Amino acid sequence: MIEADIWTSLLAFLVAAASPGPATLAVSTTAMARGTRAALWAGLGLSLGLAFWGVVAAAGLGAVLTESATALFVLRLAGGAYLLYLAWLSARSAIAPRPEHVPTLQGEGGRLFGRGLLLNLTNPKAVLAWMAVLALGMQAGTGTAALLVTTAACAVLGGAIYAAYALAFARPAVRAVYRRARRGIEAVVAAFFGYAGLRLVAARNDMP
Repeated sequence: MIEADIWTSLLAFLVAAASPGPATLAVSTTAMARGTRAALWAGLGLSLGLAFWGVVAAAGLGAVLTESATALFVLRLAGGAYLLYLAWLSARSAIAPRPEHVPTLQGEGGRLFGRGLLLNLTNPKAVLAWMAVLALGMQAGTGTAALLVTTAACAVLGGAIYAAYALAFARPAVRAVYRRARRGIEAVVAAFFGYAGLRLVAARNDMP
């Protein structure tokens, strides 16, 4: 049944999108450092970037991309470079003096949105994850309508996941812990982004 196929894809997508990684880490640290609204802006950018790859995969272009060594190479370099840039930002935050107050969101929403958007747009593994998720739920003979519904449902689920991370990590108790351990947390985040960026740059084209 189509319904069962959709639920299979949704479950697989939930596991893939909610698992700890650069995107969930980015929205979580934004929530701890800047609060709910800032994290939701970042999450919106992440959601649109993720949805873009869903459309690419559903349109059949994902298979074309994964077969192109040049396209994967360029995308991998761009993604690795951007992760290294985020590592640098986190490292700079770790060594900076503690701010007297949290900056207001005025004028910052667009920047946070753009940062989240770029993070997922430059992630070559996103399209591979989408292809796997859609393949799990789609059977031979499945119609275009079911494919579109599944893609849209997964995209909405992705946005809900990022929003949940934003709300959870913006709680006062969590933010209080962040303020006390800001340098250590940002240093760990910098190390994670740096490792992920270097690993992405060094990965082979047949990465899983």
